[in-house]
Amino acid sequence: MRADRLLALLLLLQNRGRMTAPELAAELEVSVRTVYRDIEALGASGVPVRADRGPDGGYRLMNGYRTRLTGLTDTEAGALFLAGAPGPARDLGLGPVLATAQLKLQAALPDGPAEHSRRIQDRFHLDAPAWFRDADPVAHLAPVAHAVWEQRVLRARYRRWRGEVDRELRPLGIVLKGGIWYAVAQVDDAVRTYRIARFLEVEATGEGFERPAGFDLAAYWAESSRRLEAALYQGTARLRLSPPARKLLPMYYGAVGRRALEAAGEPDGDGWVEVELPVEGPAVAVGDLLRLGAGAEVLGPPALRRAVADAVAALADRYRNGSPAPRRGEPERGARRPLNPPRTARRWPAGTRRTRWADAR
Repeated sequence: MRADRLLALLLLLQNRGRMTAPELAAELEVSVRTVYRDIEALGASGVPVRADRGPDGGYRLMNGYRTRLTGLTDTEAGALFLAGAPGPARDLGLGPVLATAQLKLQAALPDGPAEHSRRIQDRFHLDAPAWFRDADPVAHLAPVAHAVWEQRVLRARYRRWRGEVDRELRPLGIVLKGGIWYAVAQVDDAVRTYRIARFLEVEATGEGFERPAGFDLAAYWAESSRRLEAALYQGTARLRLSPPARKLLPMYYGAVGRRALEAAGEPDGDGWVEVELPVEGPAVAVGDLLRLGAGAEVLGPPALRRAVADAVAALADRYRNGSPAPRRGEPERGARRPLNPPRTARRWPAGTRRTRWADAR
């Protein structure tokens, strides 16, 4: 709405001082032409906006002018809880609302606290997604969030590992974990967790529902995470780790690896330690343990040790000859190549001394 944009523009000039038209356009996510029109509208309404020309020019308010139109709407007040996470706020469709709420809050603060809040904003930034992984495509995040807020029933088609299912959900909350969005919803009498990126279709029914009495989203998530970890780790591996592998363990296994190291005994004379590490099923466990390289030795259980040894043997056999597998149409490794191939098999640049095929490989 234009009224909201004009207020945001006014608060930007009040809180930050002189700003150029391109800077204002970037903040408000509009064109520079729109900023020019809005500046004229503010001036026509009696706001003393001054335009300074030159390389250091821009728009600013006349000295001493301050507006007191800083009352927060309900949506803006709620958006302030996401003040440290602008990316997630934008995903939820609250980016402009959050920006306006922050401007209003800064405008309402005295000069000292307002300057302190700006310094904090300039010096600290929260980046929620994990390293080296793109954020989930969350096409249906906004309607799910709206249903959570309005307590509306959703019909959704969801992609599971075993296929697609249709569900009628009573969404109770949304959780952002490691850059991945999850919906916590009641289905029949059970509360379950759904990864929002796996929603294929979402349809609002318009039907309302009552939240379960005493439901605590944070408590549910903590308990759900604990149950997931217990179900995920199906066994315990006994490992012997070198000093470099000890450093890698928390990087690859997170809190589980850190706890395993904290419970380990004293290192031996070469710095190796024995740890007991929770692991997933055999196939996943072997792949994860191989990431630790030669600095890790599986001591038990025997079945896991044999599985790792078999995987290492297969890798060694594949790389033993030191050359890649032949491409289609090429002779297999070890096959003799002809010393005098057909003339069309090799074209020599002009002026190049010809040698035997075996020397030119």
